[in-house]
Amino acid sequence: MKKIQSSAEWHSIIDQSKKEPVFLLKHSQTCSISAAGYRAFEGFDTDIPKYYLIVQTSRPLSNEVASSLGIRHESPQLFLLKDGKAVWHANHYSISQSKIKSAVEDVG
Repeated sequence: MKKIQSSAEWHSIIDQSKKEPVFLLKHSQTCSISAAGYRAFEGFDTDIPKYYLIVQTSRPLSNEVASSLGIRHESPQLFLLKDGKAVWHANHYSISQSKIKSAVEDVG
């Protein structure tokens, strides 16, 4: 997993998603639910590139992600991006390895 902190990195991920699926997690360091989602995401074995941002230290970036994707901010929040948009997303306790696996299978 690679941490992102800038708008330029976010735009690079959007571009990358036009070539291959990409995951992005919005993570809160002060939330136990987010910690559980982070662990599930971190432990999910996949060839799909995985990125994350920390909401507390990258609030403007978190807001930009929400605005770009047209999906209201929540944390934790996991996106599977393809062709520059979110083809799947989950938040809170919906971030589990089984649901992530289903999303990957649906994307093909």
